[in-house]
Amino acid sequence: MIHPWHDVTPGEGLPSEFTACIEIPAGSSVKYELDKRFGLLRLDRILYSAVYYPANYGFIPQTLAEDDDPLDVLVFCQETVVPLTLIQARTIGIMTMIDSGKKDHKIIAVATQDPEFNHYMQASEMPPHRLNMLRRFFQDYKMLEGKAVAVDEIQPPDVAYPIIEDALTRYSQMRRRGFDY
Repeated sequence: MIHPWHDVTPGEGLPSEFTACIEIPAGSSVKYELDKRFGLLRLDRILYSAVYYPANYGFIPQTLAEDDDPLDVLVFCQETVVPLTLIQARTIGIMTMIDSGKKDHKIIAVATQDPEFNHYMQASEMPPHRLNMLRRFFQDYKMLEGKAVAVDEIQPPDVAYPIIEDALTRYSQMRRRGFDY
């Protein structure tokens, strides 16, 4: 069996372009999360608030973020994508939040194969309301769980690139040492 975190290559165009693995389809209120040991999706929870994911949500394979999970990515495209679908994506920005005291980076990307979104090179080129909805989702989605998160402004792709590269390096180092999950 192929493990989507370990066995899928993140691609050749890093950090600007990469393969993303989707966990949660756009429009869902179901929080799936990759089971790091088994490589399957696990139901983490049903969101407590009356909100839904504003973009397809997943991770960049062979990355390890500061929160000890694969690096998160939100991929905009005009269709809802089923979980465990691989999408070629381009970085257009980054949004960082503080969740339980840890930095939780969210790479913002577009599907390079989607003619409605593939012309965007920077998040700032997208309709402002779509980006406001994205930030608002992350500000609100844990509110009824009694958890507070802080969400920074969306930054351009050049801010995202070193974070992607750090997550690739962190993963490589951890893989050499062996994962302990």
